[in-house]
Amino acid sequence: MVENVERWLAGPINGVPALLQPVAHALLQAQHEIHALLFDFPPALFWSQPAGIASVGFHLQHIRGVLDRLFTYARSEA
Repeated sequence: MVENVERWLAGPINGVPALLQPVAHALLQAQHEIHALLFDFPPALFWSQPAGIASVGFHLQHIRGVLDRLFTYARSEA
């Protein structure tokens, strides 16, 4: 089970401007929760599609793609 500890309660993140602190905290919180929830996840189920819905693997790849796109925009590369 995921601990009920919000990352923002740990205080500011060094090297991150104040305006971007909420974004950094959200990303770190998501990372923590994903790692905790997938710790004992059975590898055989990673690409399974229960009831025809998207797999866990698909969602993780989608998160990666969305973050890549957001950082591309943030760097004004698109």
